[in-house]
Amino acid sequence: MTASKFILPIILFVLTLAAGFWVSKTGKPYNTGTFTLHKLLALAAVVFVTIAITDVLKTTHAQPLVIVLVVLAGLSVIALFGTGALMSIQKTVSSIWLFVHRVAPFLLAGSSISAILLLIKTV
Repeated sequence: MTASKFILPIILFVLTLAAGFWVSKTGKPYNTGTFTLHKLLALAAVVFVTIAITDVLKTTHAQPLVIVLVVLAGLSVIALFGTGALMSIQKTVSSIWLFVHRVAPFLLAGSSISAILLLIKTV
């Protein structure tokens, strides 16, 4: 039952990645529709995974490692939202912002998947 809570956030994360690749392929200036879709999918994924993790954390005693992984995932989300916003408002994209925006999804996926697996295992 616990694993099913994470299906929608995982699907939304994959769709966010796909939309992100689509946005990057269209180049600047970003297509408004594609860019908006990417942002809304990302926001929905964050909201639904937060709800799912909060529900599971209420019913189980989380290991300290789970808390560290959730914090790392949260920091990755902040980095993604921040760099995405910076890249969307700037005429030129800083290479460091682009690097962070390309690395953060891997940190987010790794820390989220690890936390989810540990949470499922403890329930």
